[in-house]
Amino acid sequence: MKNYTVLELSGDGISDELVRSVHTVAASLPFETKFETVDLSLDNRNKGGSKIYDEAMESFDDLGVAMKYPTATEGESPNRVLRDRCDFQVIHRPVMTFEGVKTNFTQKLDIDVVRVATGGTYMDRGRRIGSESAVSLRVIERGPSTHAAEFAFKLAGSLNANVVSTSKYTIQKEADGLFEECVQGIADRHPEIEYRRELFDALLGGMILNPERYRVVVCPNEYGDFLSDMACGLIGSIGLGDSASFSFDKDGEIRMAMFDPSGGSAPDIAGKNICNPTAALLAFSSLLRHIGEVDSAKVLRAAIKSCIAMGQKTRDIGGQLDTDEFTQAVCEQLSAQLATA
Repeated sequence: MKNYTVLELSGDGISDELVRSVHTVAASLPFETKFETVDLSLDNRNKGGSKIYDEAMESFDDLGVAMKYPTATEGESPNRVLRDRCDFQVIHRPVMTFEGVKTNFTQKLDIDVVRVATGGTYMDRGRRIGSESAVSLRVIERGPSTHAAEFAFKLAGSLNANVVSTSKYTIQKEADGLFEECVQGIADRHPEIEYRRELFDALLGGMILNPERYRVVVCPNEYGDFLSDMACGLIGSIGLGDSASFSFDKDGEIRMAMFDPSGGSAPDIAGKNICNPTAALLAFSSLLRHIGEVDSAKVLRAAIKSCIAMGQKTRDIGGQLDTDEFTQAVCEQLSAQLATA
């Protein structure tokens, strides 16, 4: 039996329940996944300080792939610490419609948002100029923009899909212009992949009116943040999305990959066995795809969607199942689909 070892970054609130769900599903797969755990909970961070991150980085450097769970932001943001230490440059957010989830948006959405993980308006907190004005810098870097573009085109190639780049390049001619220049350079190397660019405000309207025209969207930092949250709203729940962050070596190959569910630690429902593990399971599916278990990743994602479509879902999206019951339903669907694959 094949086996893999993955760094597991546990956290706060509902983290333990999500970990349990992922481990249960992992045990249903036709290969072994071992989890090397580093506890990033607030209590452990308060006790161990920076040594906790040193331990995580030592394992991450060795394994190259991690599954991260929600962490409390108090005094510091573990997500930001990891982003800086790992030098994450690209974030991937897949968002898709789930049959069985009530939403005001009635059309089907299936997009992959590829976002530059650095710069934009998030790099500089800004400063006051006197009492009536303020200013901040907006930074676009060639390296991360090129990595994001290359990732987007490789992803589109594997999906037989198109790529759309988006920004405000007619207004931010130098900053967004540099980003679009990087994307065009990668597009020129992939003439087999359909590519176009759209202004960000036009893209938001276009995605609502004609979602079928969009599949892989690549954009600077803040635009990707806005777009992925809007897309999750269109499919009916922020909690149905997963995320992946990537760093790269000097040759442009992925060096580290971290997968995590969207949403926070939800301390108000922690320990009640009622949280929705869908996003964590989708993140695990994305991890499986990354390590080469493409078929199992597809089957797991299909099993999750089948359960929700059949009404086997947690209470937050209109069902009656608790966390463990939903996980078990996914395992049963997964086993049935693997048996016929």
